[in-house]
Amino acid sequence: MNNLLNQLPCPALITNASGNVLAVNTDLLTLIGGTTEQWLEKPMELFFPPASRIFLQTHVWPMLYREESVHEIYLKISNAQGLRIPVMVNCQKGHFKSVDGYFWVFFVALERSKFESELLEARKRAEVSATALSERESFVKNITDAMPGLVSYWDHDLRCRFANKAYWAWYGKQPDTMIGHTLLELMGEHFYSRNEAHIRSALAGKMQTFEATLNKAEGGICFTLTNCIPDVDAQGMVIGCFVLVSDVSHIKSAERELRLAASVFESTIEGIMVTDAQGIILSVNPAFSEITGYPAEEAIGHTPHILKSNRHDPAFYAAVWQDVASKGRWEGETWNRRKNGEVYLEWQSITIIRSSADEPIRYVSVFNDITEFWQKDERMRHLAFHDSLTNLPNRTLLIERLGQLIAMTERTQRNVTLMFLDLDGFKAVNDNLGHDIGDELLQIVAQKLLEQVRLADTVARLGGDEFVILLDNPANKEEVARIAARIIATVNIPMNIGGKSASVGVSIGIAMHPTDGHTTAQLIKSADTAMYAAKEAGKNTYRFFNPTMTAKIKA
Repeated sequence: MNNLLNQLPCPALITNASGNVLAVNTDLLTLIGGTTEQWLEKPMELFFPPASRIFLQTHVWPMLYREESVHEIYLKISNAQGLRIPVMVNCQKGHFKSVDGYFWVFFVALERSKFESELLEARKRAEVSATALSERESFVKNITDAMPGLVSYWDHDLRCRFANKAYWAWYGKQPDTMIGHTLLELMGEHFYSRNEAHIRSALAGKMQTFEATLNKAEGGICFTLTNCIPDVDAQGMVIGCFVLVSDVSHIKSAERELRLAASVFESTIEGIMVTDAQGIILSVNPAFSEITGYPAEEAIGHTPHILKSNRHDPAFYAAVWQDVASKGRWEGETWNRRKNGEVYLEWQSITIIRSSADEPIRYVSVFNDITEFWQKDERMRHLAFHDSLTNLPNRTLLIERLGQLIAMTERTQRNVTLMFLDLDGFKAVNDNLGHDIGDELLQIVAQKLLEQVRLADTVARLGGDEFVILLDNPANKEEVARIAARIIATVNIPMNIGGKSASVGVSIGIAMHPTDGHTTAQLIKSADTAMYAAKEAGKNTYRFFNPTMTAKIKA
């Protein structure tokens, strides 16, 4: 098959349905560099720069899967020197070694012009040949008329000697009304003056390739790519020129779309990743590299598994891909990992691209790094449930945790104890040493309280100099008493704050569930009552709640 490919006068290759190279001819290797062995089984996307690669993945392949062929698609290919060469791409689905294959042919502008000029030269020889060459002449004429572009021949006086069917149809004329007329008569003064220099250069022996505009017979102007090729006789004299004109208006439009797509792909702040149906990464944009830390060359060819954070279980991913398969799209929050190991949160959408047979052929992931926003939200949630001075849980979080523990006692046997603390002598510290010293003292007391309880217990600040300790399943009343005694002892130790000594005591009221209350409100009230009883007993001590305390308060 390689021998057959090498007989073609232009770059060509064969790929499978996934775009991996099965065969490649020498003309293409000359253009892109490398050897056949180096390119076999490699993805053909590697031939193209990013913009053309994305267009190939999102437009050309879906069209191939749907229609089994594409014609005259404008792309750019990266040659061996790193230059981006414009090519016209044609592809046809067929069979290669008993499997579905895709046969690709690339026309480079200069090579295409050479190929078409050879056909025109063959036509000229046929016109001056004897009758024996009439069949060949007819054959060449049919090929020329079948060309999609405008093909003509002009002598040294710029009179038309030949024009193909597309040429005279373009200008809305019949062949006999064109032959012998000058180029000026055909084009008009305005367009002739804009193209004359190129025509004169071709008649001077210099091949010309240029873009121009032409009037259409039905009105309007189109963009064209024109090749003027000198016709040199046996004596080396230029006797005329071949003019090959292609309507590239649709290519210009596609080029604008490509530039726009490339601009969006390259400049968007959202990370973009394109994979094939097996999840192999085909393309990523600069924002992907900036967010993940993976350069394109390190990501392409791998799977998105390189970003896995291990923060989601298999059920999460199963639900994601179930949505993609059934709805064609999924979006939501995902934890991923950067190249440096840092875990980050992203808002991600995954979209499926299907073939005409409704089979998935590409997946496109677009994502934003929302870690900073998440951290701000977490901070706001933290502030809503914690005291801003001591960072301890506030009343709201205390009541929530107390309610949870009370609910657990309905299912399992466990003790729940609430300790209500009020500092003795704190007002004197504030008045004599200042509020700054008072605030720092509260922070030190909060740390002391945390050191006297377990991680399962809760230390909360209700405000001012009031604290509450929630003990989760203490062994018995005696253990609670020991904890209260330790707390009083540690709080009584004088504190050096900014070079100044500050001392406070603490009165503690204790309520136990369920004897002192069945609800959160009842327990807090009972502990508060017991705390006041401790103060009446001389302060800096603790008291367990009993019903007679309430009777005394009411009295």
